[in-house]
Amino acid sequence: MLIDAHIHIFPDALAPKAIPQLAKVSGYVNQTDGTLSDTLEKMAVWGVDKGVFLSIATKPSQQKSINDFCAAIAGDRVIPFGSIHPDAPDWEAELERIAGLGLRGVKLHPDYQGFDMDEPRILPIFRKIRDLGLCAVVHAGFDPLSPDHIHCTPPACRQLLRACPGLKLILAHMGGMRLWDEVEEQLAGEPVWLDTACCAGAIDPAQLKRLIQKHGADRILFASDCPWSDPRREKSLIEQAGLSDREIESIFSKNIRQLLAL
Repeated sequence: MLIDAHIHIFPDALAPKAIPQLAKVSGYVNQTDGTLSDTLEKMAVWGVDKGVFLSIATKPSQQKSINDFCAAIAGDRVIPFGSIHPDAPDWEAELERIAGLGLRGVKLHPDYQGFDMDEPRILPIFRKIRDLGLCAVVHAGFDPLSPDHIHCTPPACRQLLRACPGLKLILAHMGGMRLWDEVEEQLAGEPVWLDTACCAGAIDPAQLKRLIQKHGADRILFASDCPWSDPRREKSLIEQAGLSDREIESIFSKNIRQLLAL
């Protein structure tokens, strides 16, 4: 089984506007049109059995509509996460509503939501996520939206893990896009999951293998960041890393199934 732990889609009415804008900012070529139907069709072609679908509330006013959308698309192949905005006055109540809707986690993006991972105001949010039994996925490392300021760094994440024990935290892009030396030094071996989103063509395969072995394959999640990467590229990256069959199976599906109790 192959489960992609990091996929983005948009409501059908929003996708035609959102995808070109994000493609322009990121410089990536989109592999889907951003809709659920096209993504599911492409997943079948790519050999991806299930996906964790992530949405981001870039404004406080978007929380409720985004989470309603996420709850509505849940299905056998679709595992949606909700989102809250740290500036929303009702973020705590919305987290409780997310849990009540049956969503298994929350996506936060420091660059698009305008916060740093080591801000004191952020800690209560992650503690609430933990207390509700939800999982948190956070964009980590470089992002083309704000290339001169890294909002989520390995040291900040390590500090958060110390202050919020028991948090089920997934750091995208192997813990920090373009910061993998720091990830090796600061986060390898810590109680955190790292996903492989958009790492193909970016991380040195030798460093990927070293990081997986140092951190433990049981805390690595297969992910593409679709539509910004073709999952087959990330799959090939892992298959060519010189890992054991057991490690590959864990990364491809076992770890995320255990983390989310699928």
